[in-house]
Amino acid sequence: MRRLPYNTQDHRVGGRHELGQNFLADRALIAAVQRLVAEETAGPIVELGAGDGALTGPLARLGRPVTALEIDPRRVRRLRDRFGGGGNRGDDSNGSGGDGNGSSSGGRVAVVQVDVLRHRFPSAPHTIVGNIPFHLTTAIIRKLMRESGWSHAVLIVQWEVARRRAGVGGASLLTASWWPWYEFALDRRIPAAAFRPVPSVDAGLLLMRRRASPLVPRADQAGYQDFVRQVFQAPGRGVAEMIGRTGRIRRDEVRDWMRRNRIPARALPKDLTAEQWAGLWRAARR
Repeated sequence: MRRLPYNTQDHRVGGRHELGQNFLADRALIAAVQRLVAEETAGPIVELGAGDGALTGPLARLGRPVTALEIDPRRVRRLRDRFGGGGNRGDDSNGSGGDGNGSSSGGRVAVVQVDVLRHRFPSAPHTIVGNIPFHLTTAIIRKLMRESGWSHAVLIVQWEVARRRAGVGGASLLTASWWPWYEFALDRRIPAAAFRPVPSVDAGLLLMRRRASPLVPRADQAGYQDFVRQVFQAPGRGVAEMIGRTGRIRRDEVRDWMRRNRIPARALPKDLTAEQWAGLWRAARR
């Protein structure tokens, strides 16, 4: 994990506080995101919270179609002026770019006025990129986990959220619940000074990738996630005792499984890996 040096552009106008907007003002960060998207992803790009277009322009220069989503009508007008096109006000229940639903296209960029949480994402393969409002991070990630089309996501989120989602210091319930189908990684820490206005906390660059071969069948998703939630919420002094209290696996079987997998007796649910959670689920289903 790298910590990004501070190197701001001259951005006189920042994001709107009431919308949780903290716009990028760091050339090195913008270049790093562009490079990650170029090297690690493929296909059309959907940008979440385009703001003033600090990322939109560099993403468009990759030569891939970009759909820029933005809720603020003033920012939408500026984006359309910058990237071309007109169009009417977007319908918050729709808008996928270039289809007359509040979008406009300028070259390879389509600007859509929409609430990300209500947007219908494409079913075809695409990449998600975004500087996420900190207060909406969990809600947006939960929505993305339920979308079927995207293959990679490169997201700027609140630092502590990025750490938890990537499993740094232990996996959260949300991460463990989705691990069989997605991989999470933390690329770097981003200082608060890289944004305008300057937020009260640092951010992190979070990478998410859909697994080509899921560790658990999608048909088992509801059952697996219920099992993980039961384990995390169970009382006990270690994962063996906690799993035993769920009644899903006998404690002696859990202890044998832990010995075979060389997991310490006092390990907690947060200490298990994605592969270990998948193995536990298979044991619970027997």
